[in-house]
Amino acid sequence: MWLKTIALIIVALVVCFILAAIYGSFRWQSGTDKLRARLDAGRQPIMPAAYDAREIEGLPAPVQRYFRAVLKDGQPMIAAVKLAHAGQFSLGETEPKWVPFTSHQAVVTRRPGFDWDARIRMAPGIYTFVHDAYAAGEGILHAALFGLVTVANLRGTPEVAQGELMRFFAEAAWYPTALLPSQGVHWEAVDDASARATIRDSDVTVTLLFRFNDAGLIDSVRAESRGRVVNGAVVPTPWEGRMWRYEVRDGMRIPLEAEVVWQRPEGPLPYWRGRITGIAYEFAR
Repeated sequence: MWLKTIALIIVALVVCFILAAIYGSFRWQSGTDKLRARLDAGRQPIMPAAYDAREIEGLPAPVQRYFRAVLKDGQPMIAAVKLAHAGQFSLGETEPKWVPFTSHQAVVTRRPGFDWDARIRMAPGIYTFVHDAYAAGEGILHAALFGLVTVANLRGTPEVAQGELMRFFAEAAWYPTALLPSQGVHWEAVDDASARATIRDSDVTVTLLFRFNDAGLIDSVRAESRGRVVNGAVVPTPWEGRMWRYEVRDGMRIPLEAEVVWQRPEGPLPYWRGRITGIAYEFAR
């Protein structure tokens, strides 16, 4: 009799677990739909609708080489893009502790915004859902176990907004027309292999250092200060993204693999390594 009772308890727990997971996914998707509706509501017209190579005249030499390497004259301007990723995410604050993730990301280029919707596998069958986003000028980082139990919720502060706009800007190699001067980017010369770029959205301004390789492609993007969470506190830390494996997609050369690193005084701490598994563009009309 007691074996039957234990079996019934186990079955009941499994059913409750499954129902909670289903409800968590449903509730999370509802939040995703609302967040992406905010992105769409903030869209602005893309002008011009196509790239004119004369636009890059006068830009720093490495920036001109970059645009010549990745764009062709007449390339339609990117209005939005949807990406799918797979890779590893580190949960360690002081040393890497890698776990796998998959994600789907939506980006709009004007007004700049994105939503990275990820599933991070904490253990077999145990997932944390994550929204890392910048929408209508607000930065958002929300993580919840199974989409139900919140483990992190940062939003609404200038620091979070700036950090998320940094991410949008650093990832623009995936949507390279967003880096053109006509799309609001100001470039400044540094040397023959690097240049600084600045973007502004409302009250949020971000400047990043772009380094280019011998082929003229973006090799890395660096911010001297981005907020890193350590023991519950936000610590300004140099931050760098590296990218490689460039291939042509819809007429543009983009990187398909990347890594993101905190550049600490005691040594680099990588925390995101991923590859693009799918990408679909929407172009200006």
